[in-house]
Amino acid sequence: MQQREARSRFEHTILPHLAAAYNLARWLTSNDQDAEDVVQEACVRAFRSFDGYRGGDNARPWLLRIVRNTTYTWLRRNRALEPALSFDESLHALPCEELNPEAIVLRHVDAGLLRQALEELPVEYREAIVLRELEGLSYKEIGEIAAVPLGTVMSRLARARKRLADSLGERLAEGSERGL
Repeated sequence: MQQREARSRFEHTILPHLAAAYNLARWLTSNDQDAEDVVQEACVRAFRSFDGYRGGDNARPWLLRIVRNTTYTWLRRNRALEPALSFDESLHALPCEELNPEAIVLRHVDAGLLRQALEELPVEYREAIVLRELEGLSYKEIGEIAAVPLGTVMSRLARARKRLADSLGERLAEGSERGL
């Protein structure tokens, strides 16, 4: 009877967040089947440690942290990790007082170009963008999930947005040059 109650509590708490779990795994692995495998493994891990869960009603960040960690473990076992990020101030500097070009570009870009540009981002940036823009998590929640300080979350998001804007701007310029 206790096992049935535990399973029911787990399902009630975790199942509403499976789409977010899959979304994060999909963007980090860049593959539907791999994401399904990762989410399945993450759910098994979550179930095994669910007795220790004390997060209250908002299990989403807790589950997404498990998915994130499971994804990175899976990537280390099955693929070489993407190269570590290097910091080049000239590449990462953001213009201060300009009209926000990323917002303008993102409003006019088609979903295919956006998907391509997102998949080309380094995994740390892609993770931050997916959690913030697609999953709507707060900076604090992203920091907890990724186990990084709030400042790191903010810089990753700023750099990811800059790279997206640059990449999409280049793609749109190439398309207009070809008359597309």
